[in-house]
Amino acid sequence: MNTLNKVGIGAAVVACYGLLPLWKENSQFANVGDTPAELHAALTLVLGWLLVFRTNKAYERWWEARTLWGQLVNASRNLSIKLNRLTRLSEADRLKCQEILRTFPQVLRDHLRKPVDPNQYPIFDQLASSITHTPSNLVNRIYEILAAGRKQNLLDGDELRVIDEDLRVYLNICGGCERIRKTLIVSSYRTFSRQCVFLFLLTLPWGIIEDFGWWTPILTGMMAYFMIAMEVVAEHIEEPFGYHDEDLNLDALCQTIESSVNELM
Repeated sequence: MNTLNKVGIGAAVVACYGLLPLWKENSQFANVGDTPAELHAALTLVLGWLLVFRTNKAYERWWEARTLWGQLVNASRNLSIKLNRLTRLSEADRLKCQEILRTFPQVLRDHLRKPVDPNQYPIFDQLASSITHTPSNLVNRIYEILAAGRKQNLLDGDELRVIDEDLRVYLNICGGCERIRKTLIVSSYRTFSRQCVFLFLLTLPWGIIEDFGWWTPILTGMMAYFMIAMEVVAEHIEEPFGYHDEDLNLDALCQTIESSVNELM
């Protein structure tokens, strides 16, 4: 069941709750516990500010992550062309670089989702158990190949500096993604936002029953759907490297990079 279907079930529950004030207005307790409309208007203003801030900050994190992975696609293509055209590396070293460039996005993807087991990647050797940061290890391997080629005069200092620009981009992208994953929006703020949504939906049908009558449950369900959906989607896109529908499609990006590297090298 996808996210919006779950939100729809929650909204239906809230709509059923909206039947309570409707029942009260048509019973002997019609004049008991009326809620002033002004109270609900004040809650609407506060909740609007909170949801706008919450959603904007979550989307900023998602978009920054997408931008970083877009840079990774471009850097992989640039590196493929430069390693293939600007160096005189042996065929074996070219194939090693090609394999590293194909594997790096997959390793970074898994690194951002869960602890990576290097043994699941053929590119890592018998020393895989001693590797603690797999993305950096792959970049280091390319530098080792380039350093050996520099000693053999297979590339000069200018060519090495040109290639180094994109290799530094690799590590900068990795660091930026790690910052997004490890630095979430303050948990107390998320809790406060959810409490505000709950309080808003708790008071909504009681504040609009006088004006909307039999429409109260329907309007309550509609408002609940959008309010809950905004909170749930913000919570998902706040961590954009997972498996939810709203998260980045990292598998497709990895396939794009692999296809580009194979074509260019």
